Amino acid sequence: MPTASTEPNTQPWQGGWHTGAKALSSPHCGPRPEGALIDLIVVHSISLPPGEYGGRAVHDLFVGRLDWDAHPYFQGIRGLQVSAHFFITRKGALWQFVDCDQRAWHAGRSSYRGRMECNDDSVGIELEGLEGLHFEPAQYTALAQLCKDLALRYPIAHVAGHEHIAPGRKADPGAGFDWPRLQGLLGWAPERFPATTLSP
Repeated sequence: MPTASTEPNTQPWQGGWHTGAKALSSPHCGPRPEGALIDLIVVHSISLPPGEYGGRAVHDLFVGRLDWDAHPYFQGIRGLQVSAHFFITRKGALWQFVDCDQRAWHAGRSSYRGRMECNDDSVGIELEGLEGLHFEPAQYTALAQLCKDLALRYPIAHVAGHEHIAPGRKADPGAGFDWPRLQGLLGWAPERFPATTLSP
């Protein structure tokens, strides 16, 4: 993780850690395969319990400290070991849990752009929200800036939702996510996004 410094840091990266994110290291990660081309950003949504925002349950889940008895919903995910590289709160605050040079456990069984196992060569970004519902302007702003910063360090060529890399198994971020808005903020070509997300 980045070391504390009293000097302002204008660079977006310190190794695989984003200097603008609050760092909280997750044990749920591992090395990427040798030669992995990190060219995919995967957008997810999460809230714990579902539809409740502003708490620490997502953070606790990603770092392996969730109190499984704190809410009835947690019994259904007891023992789950998952992580994402980043989490963006409803207010646009950016948290990082896994070094981007490492493999986070966010995609599960997946395939995209002709390649399997998207955890191997993607960066996972979780938005605080409920699949199918809307997301906040601050989240789009933070997400777009993060995508731009990722493209400074990695050869990002694609952005997709969890629903696109694991169709039929996952449905996030869902219909409430505004893909044209993200494309507009980024100014990236339509070919870098799933074909079904953008208006003709």
